[in-house]
Amino acid sequence: MSWRALPDLAIQGRDQGCLFQDNLPHNCNIERPGTERSGALPYALPGGTMAGRPFWSGQLRISLVSFGIQLFPATSSTSEISFHQIDRKTLQRVHHLNVIDGDKPVENSEIVKGYEYSKGKYVVVEPDEVKKLRLETQRSIDVAQFVDASEIPPYLFEKPYFVVPDPKGGSIEAFAVVRTAMLEANKIAIGEVAFGGREHLIAIAPATEKNSRGLMAYTLRYAEELRASKDYFGSIPEHAVDKKQLALANDLIRAQSAAFHLQDFKDDYEAALRELIEAKRTKSPLPVEESKPRAKVISLMDALKQSVSGSGHESKNRKPSTSRSGKNGPTLVKSRKRSRKAA
Repeated sequence: MSWRALPDLAIQGRDQGCLFQDNLPHNCNIERPGTERSGALPYALPGGTMAGRPFWSGQLRISLVSFGIQLFPATSSTSEISFHQIDRKTLQRVHHLNVIDGDKPVENSEIVKGYEYSKGKYVVVEPDEVKKLRLETQRSIDVAQFVDASEIPPYLFEKPYFVVPDPKGGSIEAFAVVRTAMLEANKIAIGEVAFGGREHLIAIAPATEKNSRGLMAYTLRYAEELRASKDYFGSIPEHAVDKKQLALANDLIRAQSAAFHLQDFKDDYEAALRELIEAKRTKSPLPVEESKPRAKVISLMDALKQSVSGSGHESKNRKPSTSRSGKNGPTLVKSRKRSRKAA
């Protein structure tokens, strides 16, 4: 895998990490959306571009070289549809009370964080105690090593961030030199950073967008977060591959190969959900999915032949089918996009 193939564009995502967590430690260098002081201006990036508040600010250290950087989320959850819990009869919002056993209410000022070390037994952790931990990685990212992108398997990557020089720290010179050196060496930096109540393994590399002068950072999963693949793949039996079937499969892959354009793929589920909500709001007929004829189960060889010849081939710009294979063999799928009509 080439690092250049990794995304370095802002993506409409589903998750903002600890930005939306309610249990942030007081020393987390993060601003929640909507919590900025009234009248606060966006941060000015080098070159005059305006952006929101940085997700994290600190130093990037490589041996004796150190310069200020800022991390900004490269994903956005603005398109996500959120629901509230309401009463079916009155359509009023449902509120939850803070109570303990016996339905005794508890004041907000009396609610603290506790870790359950044994069944029903807790140790209380105060915000000031967390604040005093002062991990070095809360204020800096120390580069432990540089590696080739091919050494990091894709399943390690979590969330992407834009990395820019701190506009107040006179960091542009060092930032530009280090970025250019990493680009020429085709290496990525590995370090650790603390935010959101935990420490993260992080990879940093030059952004590869045309005319981009920034860096990209990706949080990575630690080894203990991963399950052993042998527990899942170990039971798959060996199977001899038929050469004719393999040749047809190679032909099919070549026929379906195309340049990847992220903008060609849209969230159809969200679009359908918005369509449903709008129909209910306006008291219009509800959209329903058109029934499709039952897919014909055929042999693998026939499915490959028909796919290569074009009878089962769809536009390259369509999303892959989500239809499942039949119990007794492959399923020849003739429609890839669902069709909805009003009920």
